[in-house]
Amino acid sequence: MGEIIIAYWSGSGNTEAMASMVAKGVEAAGKSAKMVSIDDFQASELKDETVFALGCPAMGDEVLEETIVEPFVAEVEKFASGKKIGLFGSYGWGDGEWMRNWADQMKNAGAEVFGGEDAICVEAPDGEAEEKCMQLGKQLASC
Repeated sequence: MGEIIIAYWSGSGNTEAMASMVAKGVEAAGKSAKMVSIDDFQASELKDETVFALGCPAMGDEVLEETIVEPFVAEVEKFASGKKIGLFGSYGWGDGEWMRNWADQMKNAGAEVFGGEDAICVEAPDGEAEEKCMQLGKQLASC
């Protein structure tokens, strides 16, 4: 396996900071990581990957960002079966429902999900959230 792609969307920079921590975890485990913004990346580029990470903050009423991320995830869902996918993101309100729904969506599509509610934080990642994201990266690197 080459590098592990960490595709994310970040409105305020919090989820981008989390993506950096996931990348550090991947690299600490001896693999290379490639961070890409979903704004500039096609879901189809993940089709041949067996392991990758996706990051998105909660938006609106605890949902994925609707104009860029939602269509991206819908495309990934078509080929998610058998993939190992790490999920992460930040939120500012609620209780993490968007992440539970997202993890269920990917599991129902046949993916093995890592991270999820274990890799979320309120607003900017603190030391605990950074550690959880690094652990997610290490898990993905060991797949």
